[in-house]
Amino acid sequence: MDFVNKYKKEIIFFALLVLLFFFTRLYRLDSLPMFTDEAIYVRWSQIAKQDASWRFISLTDGKQPTFIWTTLIMMRFVSDPLLAGRLASVMAGFFTMLGLFFLGREVFYKRWIGLISSALYVVFPMALVYDRMALYDTMVGTFAVWSLFLAILLVRNLRLDTALLLGFSAGAGVLTKTSGFFNIYLLPLLFLLFDFKKQNLAQRLFRFVGLLLLVVALTQLYYSVLRLSPFFYIIAEKNALFVYTWHDWLDHPFNFFYGNLKGVWDWFLTYTTWSGVILIFGSYVVYKNQWREKAVLTLWFIIPFLTLAIFGKTLYPRFILFMILSLLPLMALSLYFLSVQSIKKPFIALCFIIVFVLPLQSDYFILLDFAHSPIPKSDLGQYINNWPAGGGVKELVALLKDQAAYGKIFVASEGTFGSLPTYTVEIYLGNNPNIDKRGIWPITAEIPEDILAKAKIMPTFVVFNNSRFPPPKWPLIFVAKYQKGIGDAYMSVYKVDQAKVKHK
Repeated sequence: MDFVNKYKKEIIFFALLVLLFFFTRLYRLDSLPMFTDEAIYVRWSQIAKQDASWRFISLTDGKQPTFIWTTLIMMRFVSDPLLAGRLASVMAGFFTMLGLFFLGREVFYKRWIGLISSALYVVFPMALVYDRMALYDTMVGTFAVWSLFLAILLVRNLRLDTALLLGFSAGAGVLTKTSGFFNIYLLPLLFLLFDFKKQNLAQRLFRFVGLLLLVVALTQLYYSVLRLSPFFYIIAEKNALFVYTWHDWLDHPFNFFYGNLKGVWDWFLTYTTWSGVILIFGSYVVYKNQWREKAVLTLWFIIPFLTLAIFGKTLYPRFILFMILSLLPLMALSLYFLSVQSIKKPFIALCFIIVFVLPLQSDYFILLDFAHSPIPKSDLGQYINNWPAGGGVKELVALLKDQAAYGKIFVASEGTFGSLPTYTVEIYLGNNPNIDKRGIWPITAEIPEDILAKAKIMPTFVVFNNSRFPPPKWPLIFVAKYQKGIGDAYMSVYKVDQAKVKHK
């Protein structure tokens, strides 16, 4: 009871944060249509759940498996596959929020800075977007935050158990995504926090270096689990699609740096807003005596951010999520200073309104009208308004279920690997005995012979996603068309005209 009474305000504030977190993450969780990459990851999780020999299925496309494993566990408790994948991200986001509390408290030695860091994460628009999607990136951020917290704890206490926990966290990070390697690449920054003035410097320095080497060794040990799969080599091939190798980069050093930097900065600014940037810079002004801690948090963002700009080949906004998280405690530091040091309460209230009004506006649209959200256009295009988005997925599943209720049907969908309609049919209708299916690619001028053969014996449907119009020579009857968000992209369904097919 003494503990509860002593920290009553903090406990109430944190409890409210937890409630707000789960409300914002779970409210209308299925309202955003399934994105193409979500369909891939959910389908992999289904296969891995059904067949243990395919637990490393993500490596067939060069993707690490931790998120897939988490989703397949969720599928044991949640019947809707997409919902299971999104709940995996929700839980990862919750642990990120917890990690930010411990990080903010540990870095600046104040519980309220930790609580404000968590509060900033709850309302951070970028976190709200990705905590609600079945994608890798929230989980990447989770292990980045916990690795940073444990790294700072390690340099301060030099304990073996902390090193073991850091090795586990960093190891889980590299088993989630290749960008998780930044959790060990950035460890030398900890020397900024090492106390070179204490006694027994040589002994402590030797111990610190030894513990860091142990962390790196453990991370590599965990990562070596992936070598059990014959598809391990594909990771390097997949990475080369998104970042330039040293050899390729030397052919055109910095040719794409300015364009990449402009793009990632625009994404950063759109999600973080100018008020967030001001708070970050303000943290260097309000507490001048902790510049080393602030430098570590800043460099933990700047180094991977610039690395992405220098070596990036194919970039998406979600790549910078894990980088931004180290900046939230800096924003929290500025807000804490305003709330504690200022004696003018109206001024404090005005500052908090200015800081939170833009993120909260974005959050409102993300939850209630995603297509009009003030987030980067590339994210709006991918997730709601263009062909990768899942507009029409629910309607397609309902239509095909209804048709299959009357007997066997055949469904031909545009695309094979990664195709949204193809994976949608496999995810939701794969076990329906009345539905035969296959993906078709490329789309040729003449309709494939096997589709014509199927059309002669059963109702046959063709689903288009990327193509605006079907080939004119295909004997099709229009059935339905579903708009993707507010964009000029559609998922369309046609039925093969059996009357014309029979005469062929």
